[in-house]
Amino acid sequence: MSGTGVTIATSSSEKKEFVDFLYRHYEKDKYFVPPLRMDQHKLIDTSKNPFYENAEIVLFLAEKDGETVGRIAAIIDHRYNDHHNSQTGHFGFFECINDQHTANLLFRVATDWLRDKGMKDVMGPASPSMMDVIGILVDGYFKYPFVMMPYNKKYYDELITNAGFEKSMDLYAYMVDQDSVDNNRMGRAMEIVKKRNPGLHIREVQLKKMDREIEIIREIFNKAWADNWGFIPLSEAEFQAAGKDLKMIVDQKYAHIAEIDGKPVAFSVAIPDINQILKDMDGKLFPFGIFKILLGKRKIDMLRTALMGVLPEYQGRGIDAVLHQMAIQNGLEHGVVGSELSWILETNTQMIRVAERIGGTLDKTYRIYSKTL
Repeated sequence: MSGTGVTIATSSSEKKEFVDFLYRHYEKDKYFVPPLRMDQHKLIDTSKNPFYENAEIVLFLAEKDGETVGRIAAIIDHRYNDHHNSQTGHFGFFECINDQHTANLLFRVATDWLRDKGMKDVMGPASPSMMDVIGILVDGYFKYPFVMMPYNKKYYDELITNAGFEKSMDLYAYMVDQDSVDNNRMGRAMEIVKKRNPGLHIREVQLKKMDREIEIIREIFNKAWADNWGFIPLSEAEFQAAGKDLKMIVDQKYAHIAEIDGKPVAFSVAIPDINQILKDMDGKLFPFGIFKILLGKRKIDMLRTALMGVLPEYQGRGIDAVLHQMAIQNGLEHGVVGSELSWILETNTQMIRVAERIGGTLDKTYRIYSKTL
């Protein structure tokens, strides 16, 4: 394809086009669930997203004959590099027509910008951080994605690998449904874990004391994930912002904190799969979307376990399995027919065993890519 040009999106109209292209690009894809447009704008807003207190981003648009044909962002997360002692840049928000030349142009301008900033390698997609929506779907295209999980065109893997990127890590999504759950086995396992951990108490997250609960979760999360691949410690501002966004959809029945002798040692947050509502809203919260969400919440019959963490000194005791089981059992009692556990690193054999032990089967695979600059 000749005549394709790439420009930096800096004006408000260009940033709007950066967001709007996503919705046009997938308007005929049955399984694409349009995220809320206001959330997409917030993700790239350096004045509103607390992530950018320690990060930089530049947005690129590809055009041909006056029409947008692709987009990409180049990102530097300084906390990621400090934590991993690296000089790694990231790419994110990648969307492109099925044309290798266009994809190559987008990756070239993004990697050139990162190289000029002193980065030695690039990894992605992370949109914008490794703690946001990440990865490219490489199987499971004919299923709706769960809340806060990506969906993309089937040809993306080919475009990215042909642009010189290699697989860095696969992320798994496991599915547990009412047919695969063995309630008797789960009950026996739960009793064993409680005997092994005297003083173990699982309680619901208290939404009326959300600020305190978020700080407890943040402390556990940052310690539990500290040595994990791709991890960055999240700030109080980031966790508070995430908590504010999730408060409208979090259900106490599926969000728990595990305590031993009164000390918080683990947590699990499973959220109702609000994508079941969002798929019919075209990304618009107003004027009537908010009512669709509020009225539709009671009809949601799927969950996604999106956040979990166990303090290092309490790992391997089965507490994570009990947390999963609590959410699943509560869900089954309230009309939930299935739950996705996502994402799980392909190298996290302990968590994979937990997912399989409670009846989970591998449902989707997402891929992170990397390239030396």
